Amino acid sequence: MDEKTRELRDIFVDVTEGETVTESQQEGHGSLATDAEIDDRLHDVVDAMRERLDFRTDLDDDALVRLVRGFYAGDDDTALADTLGVDEERVVEARRDLHLVQPDVADAPLDLDALRRAIETGDPSDADLAADLDSDPDTVREYRRVARIQTEIRSLNDRYRAEFESILQDRDLAERLTTAAQEDGLEEATEGQETNTNL
Repeated sequence: MDEKTRELRDIFVDVTEGETVTESQQEGHGSLATDAEIDDRLHDVVDAMRERLDFRTDLDDDALVRLVRGFYAGDDDTALADTLGVDEERVVEARRDLHLVQPDVADAPLDLDALRRAIETGDPSDADLAADLDSDPDTVREYRRVARIQTEIRSLNDRYRAEFESILQDRDLAERLTTAAQEDGLEEATEGQETNTNL
């Protein structure tokens, strides 16, 4: 123990009136979730949505959890359909049930806000809406559900998508920390070594 450390120890002992300068430590539980725990949490959100909302999908909860994971990993409807072994129409229906309408909103071929307002103020026919929105009845029929889901999302303060994102951010954080730890360990292991790779 050097002089400075000894002085600090003496000050500590005087202030605390104790001889022990170390605190006993309890082993705590880690806060980063495993993949299984993340799936369980996603299942809980899907269950809550199924109980509370009008689900049309016939996909089971396991498939819906895989869909959520794939969606947030950046998979489009085609890739999700391949992963789940179903057609794209079933993926789109399930994705909308889960409030994952971002692709529909981004690619909408008509004014969704105007469609939503028209639906909220009355119940016009698809043909009337198509005329008002310079669209066609099939497109209006397709996007009528998206507009209703947007209203549903707003009424719930977008809570379910927020829960999905919170759960999956925990997973991303765990992966980033694991990757960083592995890279740090590799860097320490190779520190000071010559890595001449000339052939």
